[in-house]
Amino acid sequence: MAIETDAEFSAMYRAHYADVLAFVRRRTVQADDVVGETFLAAWRRRRDLPPDPRPWLFRTARNLMLNADRSARRQRAVAVRVAEHDRGDGYEPMLTAEARMDLVKAWRSLSTQDQELLALHAWEGLSDKEAATVLGCTRAAFSMRLSRAKRRLAKHVGPVSDLPIAFANLNGAS
Repeated sequence: MAIETDAEFSAMYRAHYADVLAFVRRRTVQADDVVGETFLAAWRRRRDLPPDPRPWLFRTARNLMLNADRSARRQRAVAVRVAEHDRGDGYEPMLTAEARMDLVKAWRSLSTQDQELLALHAWEGLSDKEAATVLGCTRAAFSMRLSRAKRRLAKHVGPVSDLPIAFANLNGAS
């Protein structure tokens, strides 16, 4: 998807800005900086962007975040967002406090890598192929890692019906 004109880049920006912003906000408090740097990178590489730039944009944003913040603070922030997250798309705000605490505890017990796999699948709704692009691995590798992450999460949580809807599909097919 070679972007040759400012208008083409503007159209791509408008089409993907909200998704990239939501992706970044769920992972860091420095969302505006990361999103700005992501689209700056896209502008610089505009002639080399793939036909579907969304996974590329997510991967670029992810790499920027990893480079900017490799400390434990990021892991704690993601865990807190699991408990507080309300996208307005079916997330169950009346989830009992006990179930929320169990989910946060289970989430915190996972590695950062497992959290990222599950977040790409549950929050971002990416296909295995798209998520693999974000992580820079093959679809098969992503699917295997996701399956293992789901099993590790399942060991720590109760019935799927007790989970927020965003996580309810974790036991289903990827």
